[in-house]
Amino acid sequence: MSFSKTIQMFIFDGNPNGRIMCELSNWNGRVYKISRNELPEFSQRDDSENTGVYFLFGKNEENNDTVYIGEAERMFSRLKQHLKDSKYWNDCIAVISKDNLLNKAHAKYLENKFYFLAQIAGRSIVINSTVPTCSSISEYDEAMLQEFISNAKLLVNTLGYKVFDTVEDAVVRHNDMQSYFFIKSARGADAKGLIVSDGFAVMKGSAIASSTVPSMPDNLMKLRSSLMKKE
Repeated sequence: MSFSKTIQMFIFDGNPNGRIMCELSNWNGRVYKISRNELPEFSQRDDSENTGVYFLFGKNEENNDTVYIGEAERMFSRLKQHLKDSKYWNDCIAVISKDNLLNKAHAKYLENKFYFLAQIAGRSIVINSTVPTCSSISEYDEAMLQEFISNAKLLVNTLGYKVFDTVEDAVVRHNDMQSYFFIKSARGADAKGLIVSDGFAVMKGSAIASSTVPSMPDNLMKLRSSLMKKE
């Protein structure tokens, strides 16, 4: 059973494209969204050097969404190092605890779990060169961090980044039921899909029509061609 949540959001300088701080009621975590150009201003925060995980969002040469997932014992100091990287990222999400209770082992555990969540969701290309190692932690810490991950995912999504959301997470349900749509045509289309919060998801294994009709718009023709090339 899911519950409603109360989120507090603070937009620095009234600029929604700059720095934003998000918190969830009854949770000791804090999520910052920081544009690359405003990273120096982040250093002025008292908690800017807290331990946590971070996500760097950008585009590759093919204009596909990319994400780099990392961990830091001192958040701002680590993010500052990424300013030396080539411009593969534009925005950063930093996830810390307000009371700085996360340690290095916690951060490594979170880095590993978020890496695989992003891989499973498949919404962005994960550009880490290696798979982050997973720390060995106690059962108590693991239970705490699983809740931490769930809350962080919610706030990252609220900030507009769906990198960790699977199709199942995004399905729009009616009376707690998910409704599939089946599409068949004489030209060979045989597909199954679901309505999701940000559009419509076609399920794996679906087949498109072998040909198009003259009335098909040019933008859809281009989208069809690009998707077929990816296959």
